Amino acid sequence: MSLKRVDPFYNNVPVFTQFSGVIDVDNYRPLPDDWWLATGDIVNSTGAIAAGSYKSVNMAGAALISSVLNALGHQELPFVFGGDGALVALPASGLDQARAALSALRTWAREAMALEMRVALVPIRDVRAAGHDVRVARFRVSDHASFAMFAGGGASWAEARMKNNQYAIDSAPPGAAPDLEGLSCRWSPIPARHGAIVSIIAVPGPADDMPAFADLVERIVAVTGGEERGGHPVPAEGPEPRASGRGVLIEGRAGPRVGRVTRFLKAVLATVFAFGLIRMNISLGRFDPAVYRRDVAANSDFRKFDDGLKMTVDIDAARLSEIEQLLHEAAAKGVCRYGLSKQDAALMTCFVLTALERDHIHFIDGAAGGYARAAEHLKASAITP
Repeated sequence: MSLKRVDPFYNNVPVFTQFSGVIDVDNYRPLPDDWWLATGDIVNSTGAIAAGSYKSVNMAGAALISSVLNALGHQELPFVFGGDGALVALPASGLDQARAALSALRTWAREAMALEMRVALVPIRDVRAAGHDVRVARFRVSDHASFAMFAGGGASWAEARMKNNQYAIDSAPPGAAPDLEGLSCRWSPIPARHGAIVSIIAVPGPADDMPAFADLVERIVAVTGGEERGGHPVPAEGPEPRASGRGVLIEGRAGPRVGRVTRFLKAVLATVFAFGLIRMNISLGRFDPAVYRRDVAANSDFRKFDDGLKMTVDIDAARLSEIEQLLHEAAAKGVCRYGLSKQDAALMTCFVLTALERDHIHFIDGAAGGYARAAEHLKASAITP
């Protein structure tokens, strides 16, 4: 029996299709009491970014999602990508598989990516006992993909506990690696077309004025809505078919040390073949390169709600100035806390089990630190998300 049939909670969460729906409490459902949160992040991601390793940081962050989903049989689960980390909610029936995957993930991150990763499994019952909640909504970005939105403060509480080494999962023995099938970062950075790629984090402030915070989110979304496709960094027709050599090299490390050279050569061959078809617009069997590129754009998570607004958008200087003014005024009133990071391009990390299906998903971040730098800017102002 599959876990998906055992616990149908997430499949029964209603779907909304306009991003403004993230502030509608009726779109959210509380996670069941017996569920858990798998969460993790990269220790000293700022140092890794400064050393030019942000593509590796993004890959490791997304690896938490792919390792847990692969371990639990690819069932639909709520998850959110945060740049240098991620969170997945899962039923108790998948706890043992998730624990083994996270344990192997820590070892793999250290040995293959030279990154120290914290991971934890936090029970929802403990979240609620601490006075918080975890509510989940489903935002449909296309006919083939949807992303989870999180509210209630519980996801942030769990992340803070994880960073304090509570609920920690120990590393697996040397040589261990999780199942990272489908995880890749082959696309080159996507340059800004309208001004700058801006990563924004805005969370509720000390005033605890949620109606005012919801109004702020609505106004920021309205400003970005004036930009092409709401500020989506990826063109509607998909990214330019330019492969990243560094991304292919990183993909070759997505597994145990044994067989790494073989995986790298396979990744090279697959990249040359796939990007050749895309560049020349040649269909092969069920694979239509034009449809695939459009799906890449449509199935991307450039904006989300994770106990606060997070978005990486391509916007012009005037709209950026308007957003900064809104955030500054709201922060002065205690309505929000925020951080911004501006760069010239966006990065995309992908989870594609097969290019023949249209449910592949793509994680968007800024190419020069993105969400991690935005979070650091927030911390530098003596505030924490």
